[in-house]
This record gives sequence, structure tokens and C-alpha cells, in this order.
Amino acid sequence: MARGEYAPPPIGDTLGFRLPREADVQDGQVTFYLTPEEFHYNPIGSVHGGVYAALLDSALGCCIHTKLPAGVGYTTLDLAVKYLRPLKVGMGEVRAVGKVISVSQRVATAEAQILDAAGKVCATATTTCLILRPAAKGANG
Repeated sequence: MARGEYAPPPIGDTLGFRLPREADVQDGQVTFYLTPEEFHYNPIGSVHGGVYAALLDSALGCCIHTKLPAGVGYTTLDLAVKYLRPLKVGMGEVRAVGKVISVSQRVATAEAQILDAAGKVCATATTTCLILRPAAKGANG
């Protein structure tokens, strides 16, 4: 996706993410971007927590994806988010940086932060993902 060879997921368009460029994807680390807009707001006048969570979950999952061979997938088992600062219109672009902590045969863990333009931490998150490896030929259910 970062090279433009595959279509980006629709969630990026829906929520207004700027998907990673090739330079934003490294072995075990991925960065996503978002400029807070009014359509992201909750009733109290700041970006809805679900937007933070979706941005963080994207960075977390994709950083784990960089450590997996072709044909191996993953799914989120848990996502823990800590909201530290509000995201608001006019603050400029923020970035979510996901970094792998560990990948084993069955489970991967990662951590991420949303950072504002000054590098202040606005939110943190951790995840545990189940690794989905294809079944061996002839293996029983």
C-alpha cells in the first residue's frame, strides 16, 4: 500500500487518515497521520475516542504486519488506549507511531503513541494480536 501497489483500506478514507508513505514503514514500525477535523468531534467538542483508537489500532496492526511473512495474518485480541490530551481542529497533523514489542508463533504485541506536531504525547496504546498462520496441508481442524 505504501508503494501504491494496493488500494488503501476504506477506513482510511472514512476517517481521513493519511496512510503511510514508503518511508513511514520500517521493519517493526509504522506511522499513520491524521489532521483533526470537526467531523471527528464528539458532542463535547474534541476528537472522539474511537477515532484515536482506530488510528492507534491501524499503526499497531500494521507494525506487526511488517514482521510477518506473506500469507500470514493477524487479528486484534485486545487494545488498551490511554487518552492524555485532546485532539482538536487547528492543531495540525498528528501522527500515530506503532512499534513491535514481540512476535512469537501465535501472539504479537505492540505499542503506539499519538504525537502532536511538537512531539507531545496525546495518547498511548498497546495491543495483543493473534497470529493467523495457514493450516499445514493435510492437518486436521
